[in-house]
Amino acid sequence: MNKMKLWMLAAVLLCGAGSITSCHNSDNSNEQIAEIADECRPGDCEDAIRMYLTDSIAPQYAPGEVAIPCIQVVELYDSNPDSVIVWGDFWVFNYNVASDTLKTVSGGAHPGMMTIQHIEGTGYTVTGFDQVGDGSNYLPSAKRIFGDKFDAFQAIYSNAKKREEFRAAQIADYVKAHELPVKYYQDYGWPAKEIPAL
Repeated sequence: MNKMKLWMLAAVLLCGAGSITSCHNSDNSNEQIAEIADECRPGDCEDAIRMYLTDSIAPQYAPGEVAIPCIQVVELYDSNPDSVIVWGDFWVFNYNVASDTLKTVSGGAHPGMMTIQHIEGTGYTVTGFDQVGDGSNYLPSAKRIFGDKFDAFQAIYSNAKKREEFRAAQIADYVKAHELPVKYYQDYGWPAKEIPAL
């Protein structure tokens, strides 16, 4: 599952609310994107997850000019603000820029549980990642890692339409933040899609 071909990939949801969060019923992407950052203050868990996906996961795939991580949060536990636990479906996509289009080169899904520690002088850093296995290991490892959150994970993971909406929102955020001169993104074998305006 982790290294599936790109034309099968469906991406992203980024959300979080409350100390223990289940976000599969929420529809407001802008609020969800803001809320996970709020959960991890002081510091920024979202940036820590993105950095980990970019630095540690993206290089496992064929390289592109741009790596855009996508985060689908199932639950977040932050009763100890110095050690946050996030269960989610974490994706990363590598793209090349071709004229006004981000063309998907590679990527995949990495569901699991991340431990994020606040380190003095460094900020929030991912210090542990327990990933769901591939193939026949998928179901038993997913049930072990997600535990009583497994049904919530499955509900999020099975909603391809909603994941694609959030993927587009995450691409739009990245494009705006990095001032990329692109208007579309395109997976191999699929028509280009317009990047939504923010």
